[in-house]
Amino acid sequence: MDFGIHGKIALVQGASSGLGLAAAMELAKEGCRVAVCSRKKDRVDRAVEQIVSATQADVLGFVCDIGNARSRAEVLKSINDTWGSIDILIANNGGPPVGKVDTLTEEQWNSALNNNLISMKDSAMEVLPGMRQQSWGRIIFITSVSVKQPIDSLILSNTARAGLTGFAKTLSAQVAREGITVNMVLPGIHETERVRELHSDLADPRLIARDIPMGRLGQPEELGAVIAFLASTRASYMTGQSLVVDGGLVKGLF
Repeated sequence: MDFGIHGKIALVQGASSGLGLAAAMELAKEGCRVAVCSRKKDRVDRAVEQIVSATQADVLGFVCDIGNARSRAEVLKSINDTWGSIDILIANNGGPPVGKVDTLTEEQWNSALNNNLISMKDSAMEVLPGMRQQSWGRIIFITSVSVKQPIDSLILSNTARAGLTGFAKTLSAQVAREGITVNMVLPGIHETERVRELHSDLADPRLIARDIPMGRLGQPEELGAVIAFLASTRASYMTGQSLVVDGGLVKGLF
């Protein structure tokens, strides 16, 4: 299937490993020019090397604190100067720590809301002018199944990502007639560093999958494939959607 995005310019945030790296890899396989960013240079360099080795795509790597507006602006300027304006944004950032409502500090709340709501919202707004100019664009947020089924220990994530979902849904309606789609992917439990950290207390890692109907963890590339589809011309009539990719974990009907 031709996804129709060969030569499109994609920015994937938080792409040095895990779900972000998988999304960048799938977009590169579809012929996109892919810019990846993350906080640590060695991890960014390694991600660029992996993607180029596997796909021979054009790839740029940037060190960027996604929660910092100045850092994001420098990345956008470099991409614009090198390739032009961004066609596809995969907005992604690491999740906040676990905690209960009466143990979390004000600093932790502010950090979670900035990194997983405000900076994601701002990232979308920063690429919108270019998308509007060419009447085409794809904005895809990587959030969490906690939007559909809150996770008791992740109140920071539950709160920030639910707010982001409300923003994304509203934005999708406001830009729909301009050829721009806005969607969300909601990963369940995938085999990533983040999941291993959250479940480090388990003696047997296989127990993580005990509540998943498929009986296994998701692979990052499985989520990456869904993201590539949403970025494609084949998904041109899908917008404002929250797609759960979780092996059947979420029990709700909607």
